[in-house]
This record gives sequence, C-alpha cells and structure tokens, in this order.
Amino acid sequence: MPRPTKCRRVCYFPEILEFSPAGEAHGEPITLTVDEFETIRLIDKEGLSQEECGAQLGVGRTTAQKIYETARKKLADALVCGCSLKIEGGDFRLCSDSADVCYKKDCIRRQIQKKYKIEKGANTMRIAVTYENGNVFQHFGHTGQFKLYDIQDGRVIKSELIDTNGSGHGALAGILSAVKADVLICGGIGGGAQMALAEHGIKLYGGVSGSADEAVNAFLSGNLAFNPDVHCEHHNHEHGGEAHACGSHGCGHGHCGHR
Repeated sequence: MPRPTKCRRVCYFPEILEFSPAGEAHGEPITLTVDEFETIRLIDKEGLSQEECGAQLGVGRTTAQKIYETARKKLADALVCGCSLKIEGGDFRLCSDSADVCYKKDCIRRQIQKKYKIEKGANTMRIAVTYENGNVFQHFGHTGQFKLYDIQDGRVIKSELIDTNGSGHGALAGILSAVKADVLICGGIGGGAQMALAEHGIKLYGGVSGSADEAVNAFLSGNLAFNPDVHCEHHNHEHGGEAHACGSHGCGHGHCGHR
C-alpha cells in the first residue's frame, strides 16, 4: 500500500492562474499544481537548491526534485506545443506565516504580516469589505482598499480603511489574514482567491453590491443578500478544477488535517 501524499507547504498563492498563447491554443490545457508552481518559484526565481526547496515545502530533496522535474516538463510542453497553462490543485497547505522553516527572515508573507498587523480584541469579530467610494467594490482582485469593521455584541464599535497598495489576489488574502479578518464581504471573486481565503479561515460573503456600511448592518441583522456561488467574470477559467488544498478542512489527497 503506497504511503499517503504529504502535503507541501506553500509560501505564496499564485497571482495569475491561467496563461494562454497570443494566438489559438493547441490541444488540451496543461495543469500545473500549486506545489509544482512553488518549486519553480523557489528554485528558478528565488535561487534555492533542491534540498533547500524541499525543506521549505516540508518534503525530502528527492520528492522536491520529482515535483520540480514534473513542473519543468509541463512548462516545456506548454511553451513548445502552444498549449494553455492552468495553475490549480495539488496537495498543499499555505504557510502559517510564522513558521521557523522559512528560507527568508523577511519573506513576502512575513512582510505582509508585519505591515498590516492590526490588534484585535479577544471578543471582537472583524469584517472586511472591498471598498470604493462608500460602496462594495465589485472585483476582489483589483480592490484598492478594504474597510474594516470591528464588531462587539452585534454592533460596530470601530471602522477604518486600509490600502492594498496594488496587491494581487494571493497577497490580498494574506492581507486579510494579517489584519485578523473573520469575514469578507465583496462583489465578484475568482475561485483561486476563494481557496486562499478558505485556507486562512476567512468566511466569504460574495456577490454583494451597494453601500458597504449597509451591507455590514444587513450582515449583523442576519439578512445580507449574497451569492453563495459567487464567481468573478474575469476569472471564469478558475472554476471546474479539482483543488486539494490542505488546511482546517484537510487535504483532498494527503489528509494532512489541521495545521
């Protein structure tokens, strides 16, 4: 009986989840898993050795080498054959932000945690809303601001605006984790961003429009109109994949359980 696949630790969820040729794509799309993407990022972009990559992923050097070789083969096939490339699925869990195994003392996740750290009371719920000019902004990945609402005893006790500084989908989920958001209210949102939010344990209420303040009040009253099957029109391609992210809900293949 083969050993169950060990979940791989991923530092950063990819910003862009699909790449296509400028002309017509040939053949079936090639799927690169998130952990395969991470080996490309760590070895080819960050310059880590395969042994260092394995340590960052939480696997042995041989396993990291196999993942990396598979990823490189897929990239070569996509480039040479003119296939579209999708990034989804895999057996992985997002880094817990404070892990001592990080190859950098100031990796991107820790930078986000440090920059956006906002204290929150023990009995406080924090709601984040994608925000623009008083309304719920309709594209999560392009939001320039979040409005944060601190809730105690069913009422708003504090609110403030934070800038996202042009951060993309993956970093936005990290920002919400850093500010200790419990709930996100937004308009459209893609499947990859939804998965990143789920990894951080942030409850999503998407498909909301209109005044941000009124949306929060409606949420507190239990009558917020939202779409449980929300998606983003800009990211229809993200849907339909079998993503197996690990975290509080477990891993689809590896069953690594709770962090």
